[in-house]
This record gives sequence, C-alpha cells and structure tokens, in this order.
Amino acid sequence: MQWQFRNRAAVFACILLALTTAAAWPQSGQTIRLVLPFPPGGPADAMARLVAEQVGASGGPTMVVESHPGAGTEIGTEYVFRSDPDGNTLGIISNSFVVLPLIRKLNYDPFMDFAPICELASFPPLIVVNGDSPYRTLADLINAAHAQPGVLTLGTIGPATSTQLAFEMLKYKAKANITFVPFTGYTPAVQALLGQQITAAMADVSTLQGQIQTGKLRALATTARTRVASLPTVPTVAESGYDVKQEFFGGVVAPAKTPKETIARLTDVFKTALQAPSIKAKFASLGFFAGGECGADYTAILRKDYADYGQIIRDANLKMQ
Repeated sequence: MQWQFRNRAAVFACILLALTTAAAWPQSGQTIRLVLPFPPGGPADAMARLVAEQVGASGGPTMVVESHPGAGTEIGTEYVFRSDPDGNTLGIISNSFVVLPLIRKLNYDPFMDFAPICELASFPPLIVVNGDSPYRTLADLINAAHAQPGVLTLGTIGPATSTQLAFEMLKYKAKANITFVPFTGYTPAVQALLGQQITAAMADVSTLQGQIQTGKLRALATTARTRVASLPTVPTVAESGYDVKQEFFGGVVAPAKTPKETIARLTDVFKTALQAPSIKAKFASLGFFAGGECGADYTAILRKDYADYGQIIRDANLKMQ
C-alpha cells in the first residue's frame, strides 16, 4: 500500500510538472521569429542565433532569426512594430534603437510602441587599419588627419547608426576631419579596408579578431570603457586621450500591446538562456559579454542611453544622415 501511494505520488508529480511547463509556455509548438534589422553575418546575427539555439536547448520555444536590414535598422524595427502583438514576432535591437529617434522622424516611438524584454549581450568596437598601414597608434591616425583634412576615410555600418555616432564623437573630441564612408554591414567595410579602399574601419571584435590575429589588420584602439580581454595591449580611446566611451549592445523587444503574461513568459525564457554557462562561454569566444537586465531594469537602461545620446548629439552639434 505504501509503495502504491508513493508510486501514485510520483505519477502525480510528473503530471503536475508537465502541466506547469505547458502553462509556462503554451505556444511551445509555434515558432517565434527574431527579426534582425541588420544583414546576416554580423555580431548581432551571431548573438541572436546563439541565443535562439540556447533557448531551444533550455526547453524553450523554437526561435528562428529573420534578417530585415536597411535604413540604419529602421526597416526591421518598424516591421516588428507593425507585427501582431502575440509574442510570435520579436525584434533584435541595438544602440540604433535609441539613436535613430534623435536624428530623424520615425513611424514608431521606441518607448511607446515596444515592450523591452531583455538585454542579450554587449560587444566592444575596435578602430582598425590595414596591416600594411603606416599608422600604428590612434595618435598616428589623428595626427595624419590633422595634416590632411578630409583625405583620410573611415568605414563602418551606416549611415545614421550608433557606430557612426561613435566615430563622429571621436572626430569631435579629436578635432579631426576624417571622411565617413557608410557600408551595409561590418564585413563589407572590413573587405574594403583589406583592399586598401579606405584608411580605417570600425567594427566589433568578433568581426575583426581573425584578421587581427593573422596580421592583416592592426587594432589601434577600442571605444569601450575598458580594454578587451582578448586584446590586452590595445588601449581604449579614452586612454589615448579622447573622451569617447561607446559600446555596442544587443537586446530583444516585443510590440507594445503584447499581453503582459506573454512578456513575462518570454522574459523567463531569455533569462534562463542567458544564465547558461555554455552561452557565456560562446559569447566570450566572440568577445561578447552576456546581458541579463530585463523588464523594467532594461527599460531604464534604454531610457538612460536615449538621454545620454541626446546630450552627446546636442553638445557636439552632430549631423548624421
């Protein structure tokens, strides 16, 4: 009799666990789309795919990454804004989420029309030159720009992106006239630099580290607040004498009218994935740092970034198209 009671209790516990799991994610049979506002192949793409894989490995819903690039992330973000608020279409965001509203009129409001879920990762940008370049330090590059106003060029993703904003801030702080060359992604900018079509480029560590290791590219500085662990000899821009501290980030949002209970379930799904040691290790190998701020905390971070970027743009009188 005691064995039967224990056996029935075990069966009941299994049934309860199954019901709890179903309640936690009732749409587990559906596929959730993560809309990427960048071309495939960049750091945000790698981040989104790693997170999607980890969500599945952690028992969450199936997620696929769809690329909707263009207009400095505006096209993909607006696509999410116009999607049904059912939790099946989410948006990957970057710094541009809070930069674009400061420099152009949009069809959506980043805070009224979206519900921030979680910050997924952050990644440090690098300023690099060709391995054959005569410039060995950031000071060399800036001094050459002073001597040849408007002649030197820097390429990165753009226009009107957070990467361009970091570049424009450096120009302002260094009082250097360097011509900005926009590309559709980091990879095309790097290819142009390897082909010596531009003087310098700015991109994230994961895009650049292979070419840096082989000596085809030379890292001059990072705009991050601290040095990159995998490149300890590369100074920060601030250490080089210019007060520029900019990092890239990646997060996930949903359309604003998505039900609160759905947002709560999605938040738990992403939190669980980001806490996995395996994804932290994979992120570290790419120079990423795992996020984890979610809900109201993440909203507060985005609002602070929006205010900080606005102050920078006003102080420097930056004009970005």
